Parts: sequence; C-alpha cells; structure tokens
Amino acid sequence: MRIIAGELKGRRLASPSDMEIRPTADIVKEALFSMLAPYLEDAVFVDLFSGSGSVGLEAVSRGAERVYFGDKSRAAIELTKRNIAHCKAEDRCVVIWGSWEQVLARIQEPVDVIFLDPPYQSGLLEHCIETIGERSLLASDGIIAVEQDRQLLLPDRIGPYTKERTRRYGKVFICFYREEAIVTGDREDEPK
Repeated sequence: MRIIAGELKGRRLASPSDMEIRPTADIVKEALFSMLAPYLEDAVFVDLFSGSGSVGLEAVSRGAERVYFGDKSRAAIELTKRNIAHCKAEDRCVVIWGSWEQVLARIQEPVDVIFLDPPYQSGLLEHCIETIGERSLLASDGIIAVEQDRQLLLPDRIGPYTKERTRRYGKVFICFYREEAIVTGDREDEPK
C-alpha cells in the first residue's frame, strides 16, 4: 500500500496483518481520487470505516486541509495512527475510535467529502447516508463517495442525497451522492 499522488506520493503505508481490515485497492483509490480532485483543495474530508487510513492519507496528500478518520476496530485505529505518524501528517488528521454513529457525532463542522467503505455485507450504507443528511454534516456543495460490493444495489435517492454516478472497478463499485444532484445519465456501470 502506498500514497499514489500529491505531496506524500510514494510513501509506503503499513498494511493490515489480518483480513478483518480490507484496504481499498490502488486502482480503485486512483480512480476515486481522479473523480474527487475538484473537491479536495483545502477540504474537510471524512474517511469513515477507515481501516488502514490509506484513503484519508491520500486526501491529505492531495490537499485536504483536515481529515477525520473513524473506525470501531482498535486494530484499525492503531494502524491508522501509525500510518499518519509515518507520513508526518498529525497536524491535519483527527482520529476517532468508535462506532460510525459516534464518529459522525464528534464532527462539528461542514464536511466537503465523506468516503464510506463499511464491511460489504454490513448493510450500513443507507443508514449512514441518512444519518449524514439528518445531521446536516455535508457542506452544500459536498459529495459522498461510497465503495460497495457489486452485488449491493443502492437506491438512487437516500435522504436528501441523489446518486450522481456509479463506476465499476472489477468487483467493486464507487457511487457518488450529492444533495439535490442532477442525475446525469452517466451510469453505465450500474449493477443490474
């Protein structure tokens, strides 16, 4: 695992020692950040279900002002802290250990980008997105990016958010939700 681009490009990150933590593959991460590029400069970014922290650290490397990392796994939090220290990025990172609900409750500012990557079969995605809407966490021009298993079909609308686009990368789909988004018809990779 490594940082792909930006000021920390090439930094190797510690990998999880067990299969409980599933890092986002580099090819998926590269595609994700290509699409998120317009949102990252000076952004407040949330890496929920952060695992190793590789996605949040990629956001730091690409210009995010502050990144919140949240996970309920103590092992994941320790791995995230180790990777943040290795990248010398402590001044731009906030690590929160707790359930996803506890993590979201601790964030007290508008967020530009929220990345959700819960365990694939957890069934948490819709509830997470609804809660983000109920708490008005996302900035008015912000975006929610979701990594999901290809077998899961998320609805076009969840709470105040509309699915803007979906991209497929092997067995993984990345979906983007925005408030009052205009669906562009750019959804050729939508699971059937």
